[in-house]
Amino acid sequence: MQKPQDHAYPTHWEADVVLRDGGTARIRPITPDDAERLVSFYEQVSDESKYYRFFAPYPRLSDRDVHRFTHHDYVDRVGLAATVGGEFIATVRYDRINDQGLPAKDPEDDQAEVAFLVQDAHQGRGVASALLEHIAAVARERGIRRFAAEVLPANSKMIKVFTDAGYTQKRTFEDGVVRLEFDLEPTEQSMAVMRGREQRAEARSVQRLLTPRSVAVIGTGRAAGGVGRTALRSLLDSGFTGRVHAVNHAFPDGMQRLDPEGVPAVRALREIPEPVDLAVVAVPADRVPDVVRDCGEHGVQGVLILSSGYAEAGPDGRERQRALLGQARSYGMRLIGPNAFGLINTAPGVRLNASLAPRMPGAGHIGLFTQSGAIGIALLSGLHARGPGDGGIAGISAFVSAGNRADVSGNDLLQYWYEDPDTDVVILYLESIGNPRKFARLARRTAAVKPVVVAKGARHNGTAPPGHAVPTVRVPDSTVAALMRQAGVIRVDTVTELIDAGLLLGSQPLPAGSRIAILGNSESLALLAYDACLTERLRPQRPHVLSSAATPDDFRAALDEALAGDGCDAVVVTAIPWVGEGSAVSPEGGEGAALAAALRTAAEAHPEKPVTVVHLAMDELAETLAAPAPAPEQTQESRPDAPAAAREARPEGAAPAPASSAPETPPPPRHPSYPARPLTPPGPPPTLTAPQARANEITAPSPRRAAPLRIPAYPAAERAVRALAEAVRYAAWRREAADPGRVPEYDDIQEAAAGADIERLLDRLTRDVPTGRSVPVPPEDAEALLARYGIHTRPVLPAPDPDTAVRAAARLGYPVALKTTAPHLRHRADLGGVRLDLAGERELRRTYAELTDFLGSPEELRPVVQSMVPRGVDTVIRAAIDPAAGAVLSFGLAGAPSQLLGDIAHRLIPATDREVAEQIRSIRAAPLLFGWRGSQPVDTAALAELLLRVSRLVDDHPEVVGVDLEPVVVAAHGLSVLGASVRLARPPATTDLGPRRLPVY
Repeated sequence: MQKPQDHAYPTHWEADVVLRDGGTARIRPITPDDAERLVSFYEQVSDESKYYRFFAPYPRLSDRDVHRFTHHDYVDRVGLAATVGGEFIATVRYDRINDQGLPAKDPEDDQAEVAFLVQDAHQGRGVASALLEHIAAVARERGIRRFAAEVLPANSKMIKVFTDAGYTQKRTFEDGVVRLEFDLEPTEQSMAVMRGREQRAEARSVQRLLTPRSVAVIGTGRAAGGVGRTALRSLLDSGFTGRVHAVNHAFPDGMQRLDPEGVPAVRALREIPEPVDLAVVAVPADRVPDVVRDCGEHGVQGVLILSSGYAEAGPDGRERQRALLGQARSYGMRLIGPNAFGLINTAPGVRLNASLAPRMPGAGHIGLFTQSGAIGIALLSGLHARGPGDGGIAGISAFVSAGNRADVSGNDLLQYWYEDPDTDVVILYLESIGNPRKFARLARRTAAVKPVVVAKGARHNGTAPPGHAVPTVRVPDSTVAALMRQAGVIRVDTVTELIDAGLLLGSQPLPAGSRIAILGNSESLALLAYDACLTERLRPQRPHVLSSAATPDDFRAALDEALAGDGCDAVVVTAIPWVGEGSAVSPEGGEGAALAAALRTAAEAHPEKPVTVVHLAMDELAETLAAPAPAPEQTQESRPDAPAAAREARPEGAAPAPASSAPETPPPPRHPSYPARPLTPPGPPPTLTAPQARANEITAPSPRRAAPLRIPAYPAAERAVRALAEAVRYAAWRREAADPGRVPEYDDIQEAAAGADIERLLDRLTRDVPTGRSVPVPPEDAEALLARYGIHTRPVLPAPDPDTAVRAAARLGYPVALKTTAPHLRHRADLGGVRLDLAGERELRRTYAELTDFLGSPEELRPVVQSMVPRGVDTVIRAAIDPAAGAVLSFGLAGAPSQLLGDIAHRLIPATDREVAEQIRSIRAAPLLFGWRGSQPVDTAALAELLLRVSRLVDDHPEVVGVDLEPVVVAAHGLSVLGASVRLARPPATTDLGPRRLPVY
């Protein structure tokens, strides 16, 4: 029924997926070589599950059954298997049928019968749901539009798999069997269900890595020093609450404990008599495969590879890295690294420091992810300097430095931190983004409930750092930055700015606007803050300058007055050491501590407005403000037990509790704007509007806490104001994200007809073109395709000679324009390639002669004639699909503003009406559209509609990989599209819109 080449083994159907419990499985097509695996799998299935599958006792598979279930044409009969450790844990298959339920004979039959079988030990892990996503995608690829399934009423688990999938369904009951029929076209609900399952599974997989009950350090050296021994010491010194094991094949026979640490020591992982949740691997790269095999056979849930010598070492290392990833996933394990720095979890019940960091960071509410170990060290050190200790302003909830990030990446951590109740602000340092489309989707959803601050290295060289095998992103960094801003990401440039922004966002409420009050005891420092506000496009008030002898009470009164007023949304306090006779503070307390207490008192009385401090030579002030507010003194009965008692009570092999922080330490104070969320929200996914589904359950800003307890302090006004400005912009995005707009419906759009046109064009234009390469659409066909979406271009008639030009002008009507279409002269009026307002035949013939005399022959110039349009502003609209970044809609003014100055605004597709309106106004040359210097404003409403129609075209048809409208002349009333081109390509087999899968780089 299909082309012969369709019968080849479809490698692009292979995928690694994360299951509901956080483990992984591999999904792949079943082949004839799987006969023994299928028989072994079936023998491990219970009689009850077999009965549910075949509606009768079916103790074993016959040879005919085995042949049937392992031989497929990958078109009309397809079978997929989920495997762990190379063995089947579940299968699914479909057979194409006709309307009578018989095997299909007609190529037009678009229905198939589907059936599942899941091994009992793996039921409840979400295996069937993952298989359904993948078999549905396969069926759509093969022209099947509807699935039918017959299920026994008692098989409630299987019925739930189908009904929860979110597809449009029809359910009937006949002859004691439930028959389910459902369309395979993705719906808003099915996409929301799939995204929700993906989020919960990937979050769970990260949670398992961060909360192990037992850790084995493989490669622990016998002598002090070395990577393995350092990692072991970090675990013990952090007060890890679980059990720790040292593993080294070079340990002497009979050695049972490693001293002086006093932890159990074994030569091989299999000698550990209990489960191991996390393995920290610090052995040479050539020994890692054996270690990973041992981990998989022992049931380890995750591996942290500290070892180097992988993709960062060149092509051979990259191949070793790919093999390592495949090996780890084959056993259902997640992998951090290789070449990783480690991971940290400061939760009191865990206290995990499985890293090379020399000290355990203080507990707090900052989630930190880096791809670079060096940057990870710098961030941890910088945060420690700004607020050491548990509960300080710079405390972290979790830290992951993933090195080459062959598996676990920033996307996984975004999934986890989205609903982690202990994380209020997310800080990411990225050197490459393996899946920008997914990153933008996850970042947008996370930013709707908590800030996401990102610094990106390797922005301008166009290549990924060594070790990061990622797809090439063709869009420039400025475009990536614009798309991050659209997703609500706070983009900064340096590590210092990462810390500055993270501290303010993690400790202060979000400002309601951009009005900034400035006060302090130094006019010069206040003026620096004022100028910095203007630079950041904030609206500062005239500074309130106190005397240089102002006391802490004076500061408190001034801050209280500023916060109580209706004219400001945030306050910047500037402070220098007290100058004057006598003493401004009591002898018992330092000057900085007294001022900190005064500022905190005023700020706590007005918890709805953020406060930040700029200080010079007042380190005590910064330290006091960064620490938690003083708590009431504990009674003897409420104090935790002494550390020595805790050490005596711990079981053998457990890590000792740190002397400074017992596990009973209460959690640090929470931020007002980001409340705790349950790890897995109960209940079914909500029914979403189109913009909400696309934004993946964006929620409105959450209520604020009663009072901020910590205030960020900065040694420079520019740093404080820049962090505050990021908070202002983020707060504005949050307010807008609560109502992102809508994707309009236009009655004149002919989506189905456009799809048929595209299919015919691809069949005609791509016969001899390699798969994946785009092709230009002939001008006449491009105009017809665009017209299906209400995008009409002005007719252009070829003019290969003067007489033809005259006839074309007579047909179009004077006045006309004569233009060259040669690539080197296209849209270049400055070079004489465009002549306008030709009023008659004589002028047209004279201009034609001048054009060909000065610029070249008609064959070289390829001149055309086009009717004149009303005067206006020339603009350019483009839409393009980058294989990594996704579909992007771009807008700017034609000519120098966009080509020379790069003044172009970008938005993700599909764009909403609100996003497009903001896009038009966001370019620097936007005043030219709105009546600059007395000119007549143009029809921006018509311009916005055109942008939305282009967005709809590209969103509805992934085969449209490029649209270029230039120039688009926007007049006072209406607009005219004078030039248009379209490029088509067969869509890739897998995209971020397809079934969930882990990336492979």
